[in-house]
Amino acid sequence: MLVMTAKVDKKKIAIILAAVVVVVAALFLLLGREDSTPTSTSVTSVSSNDDRVKFLAGFGWDVTNSPVESSQVRIPQETTEVFDRYNSLQKSQGYDLSAYAGETVMRYVYKINNYPGATEPVYATLLISKNQVIGGDVTDTAAKGVIRSFKMPTQTVPSATTPTTQTGSPEVN
Repeated sequence: MLVMTAKVDKKKIAIILAAVVVVVAALFLLLGREDSTPTSTSVTSVSSNDDRVKFLAGFGWDVTNSPVESSQVRIPQETTEVFDRYNSLQKSQGYDLSAYAGETVMRYVYKINNYPGATEPVYATLLISKNQVIGGDVTDTAAKGVIRSFKMPTQTVPSATTPTTQTGSPEVN
């Protein structure tokens, strides 16, 4: 039987463990991030029309200076398949409408002037609660148009599909 002993410096072990924790935390933060989180965080409060336009400009959108529509909408208390699909889009960009279930929020719709390859009008919808963006989308109203996140597309063919109402925005009661 062979017995080995070693002198261990507790200070060195503590430093090595701390370094490992820092490296693991850094990897978690860097690799745990999704590319679909909002890319424009420079506007935290959107208390005015100019703030909302700047928020959309942060994603590269050139929109009309005033909304083509503004109204109050109620976030459904109970979820439906349509709401779940729309909220999945919201979650993909860092929002979650389920936290606002049953609340009435403001909805602002802006016409986008620079959507790549658009043949029909394209609109950006912002959902606002207490001067904060809580969700929204970009809706291409073309026959095969879709609803997508705020992120500017790299291709002319959008990737997400969600049923639309007559105004081209997702159904939110």
